[in-house]
Amino acid sequence: MKSWISKNMNALLFCILGTFLFLFNISHLSLHYAADQWELLGSMFGASLILYFYTFQIPPEGSKQSMDSAVYLACLFIFGTSAALALLLLSSLIFAACERKVSWWKHLTNFSIYTIMISGAGAVFQGLGGQLGQLQNVHLPSYVGALIVYFTLNVLCIAIYYYMIDRSDIYRMLKGLLQESILVYFCILILSLVLTILIVNNGITGLVLFLGISIFLSHLFKKLFEMYLQLQERAIRDQRTGLYNHSYFENLLEKEIKFARSEGAPLSLAMIDIDDFKRYNDHFGHLQGDKLLGLLGSILKETAAQAGITASRYGGEEFTLLMPGYNEHEALLLVNALRKKVNDTPFEGVEVLPHACLSFSAGISSYHIDIHDKSQLVLQADEALYDAKKQGKNLAYIYGSSLPMEQELEIAQDVRDIEQLLKLFLYKDINTFKHSKRVFRYAMDISLLLKLDGPARRQFVLGALIHDIGKLEIPWEILNKKEALTPEEWQAVKKHVNWGKEMAMTNDKFKELSPYIELHHERFDGTGYPHGYKGPEIPMLCRMLTVIDSFDAMTSERPYQATKSFQEAIQELRLCSGTQFDPELVELFIRYIEGESGLVPPYVTLEL
Repeated sequence: MKSWISKNMNALLFCILGTFLFLFNISHLSLHYAADQWELLGSMFGASLILYFYTFQIPPEGSKQSMDSAVYLACLFIFGTSAALALLLLSSLIFAACERKVSWWKHLTNFSIYTIMISGAGAVFQGLGGQLGQLQNVHLPSYVGALIVYFTLNVLCIAIYYYMIDRSDIYRMLKGLLQESILVYFCILILSLVLTILIVNNGITGLVLFLGISIFLSHLFKKLFEMYLQLQERAIRDQRTGLYNHSYFENLLEKEIKFARSEGAPLSLAMIDIDDFKRYNDHFGHLQGDKLLGLLGSILKETAAQAGITASRYGGEEFTLLMPGYNEHEALLLVNALRKKVNDTPFEGVEVLPHACLSFSAGISSYHIDIHDKSQLVLQADEALYDAKKQGKNLAYIYGSSLPMEQELEIAQDVRDIEQLLKLFLYKDINTFKHSKRVFRYAMDISLLLKLDGPARRQFVLGALIHDIGKLEIPWEILNKKEALTPEEWQAVKKHVNWGKEMAMTNDKFKELSPYIELHHERFDGTGYPHGYKGPEIPMLCRMLTVIDSFDAMTSERPYQATKSFQEAIQELRLCSGTQFDPELVELFIRYIEGESGLVPPYVTLEL
């Protein structure tokens, strides 16, 4: 019972409220009806049962509706709230007996939600002076008020229910319900007034007429929802491969990263690229190339269904596998098994390809707590894919597993490229140029002390070199001001992290360096800028860069602050350890500066 409560707290709340309202209202039930009224109530009971079996779906997925609400509302307007709830109870018992496969608590929840809506509508109807029986124009506000409350409670109950199940955006949920289901609700509510008039004036004949119209409309709404699902499916599917499209992948990736962050669950992403697809296309033509894309799409779709993952077409001959619940090594096993399956799948003309078979290269990256942007995960997977391509293709690489010698050559070239950018500081702020070069030199040594692998070392030292690139956007008079900065000027200086990130994101080569640019002013205690990330939410190497950057800023000449000696700077690092800086990284850096790490630090040896 305890586990049921913990898993279904939302249903329990509805059930408690619904039961209370039912017991409160049913105590006012009167059984003193004439024979024709009993006959009419019995007919309405039968109509509600028939309409229940003409249920149709409405958004969001899994939500169902039927025209029986019109019957309950008509009963409320003619016989009162108690009679409508009694009718609901009898109908619900029959529904539960007919659908025993559905859990009892779902039946109870559905009954409770209907009870809340009927009770709310009845209270408003009575409160606005509504009279039972014949619909009277003078009391029209009471009918309108009751219908509005019934509709509002219906929408709110559905939105709250789904919000408590999967923590969906409740505002978006309400907006979706109103946009996509307003026609259905409007018809049902208007039909309740039509039924009231028909029953009062024509009795059972009017009820039968209403039943025919309602069945027709239920069938129509069912067809409309099927069309809606088809259009929705087309909007998220790639027509050539049958896989999910790029837009769907982007939205799902964002959701999965949020879930992985909140639940601490593993999440991996694989980027897949068909090897030598252009050669195949050029040789056999685009129509045959499209068939090859379709074949790989069908294989990916089958594998995704079996493994509980999501396959998407990213664009061109690139595909993605989003793998919640998989760490990077489990993801590698799955991708390699898939790659072998693709290699063994015959297809016309693949003998012209270098491997004489259909093949792909893949890059794999995994989510970590310091990944805040979905683009970081994609960039890491894309870089691993690039490494796999360089090693001869038909391979799958985990991000961070490329060869050291190649990494050193790439770093050297990238350093030269970044230095060309930094030379722009020579005319604007030579201090920033010199500062960036010193921080880079410190980072080279610290990368050895941290025993970073090739990709991490490359990112760290390049990130250290480019971390202040955003200061190019700060006005010259602020960068070179001799006096203390005003609050407005300080706000402009703080924006350099955002500007720098935007500059890096425009260059595919330096996109992965954006966290070092954006986050090197975050603080360990969460009081930094621009986001206020705290502790492990800040990537470890960004926390290390913060220490290096601050130490060099304190020990070099700056126009807006006094220069500290190296010993004073070390004291300041220790003083701010645990607040501004990561304590462990502070001590590692201090041991390095004091010459206890086995490396000779630049710039400071003579001073110490």
